[in-house]
Amino acid sequence: MRASYDTLFGKVKGVLGKDPFSGHLFVFINSRRTLVKCLFWDGTGLVLLCKRLHERLFYRINPMLQGEVVLTAAEFALFFEGADLDKRFVESPREIKKSFPMCQELPPPNL
Repeated sequence: MRASYDTLFGKVKGVLGKDPFSGHLFVFINSRRTLVKCLFWDGTGLVLLCKRLHERLFYRINPMLQGEVVLTAAEFALFFEGADLDKRFVESPREIKKSFPMCQELPPPNL
């Protein structure tokens, strides 16, 4: 993917029909899913963030999904590290429920 600021800006505006100056992060992935480029406006200029994974592939977003894909900051951080977002809940440990013994009541605060 050789696209830089101007090309990605044009794709955001022309193909996606979005405002590149909105402050949203626009993510572009190459066809082999080894390279990601992110374009966003920080208020003073366009920022281009690029990453190429060494051994893994970036997660494939479901092509059957209609509309925009919205990720939280935590989900984007996982995606950017190459994590598989489908497994994020499957591999999580089960919730551990602990019962804490009731402690003695605390005296009322001195006012």
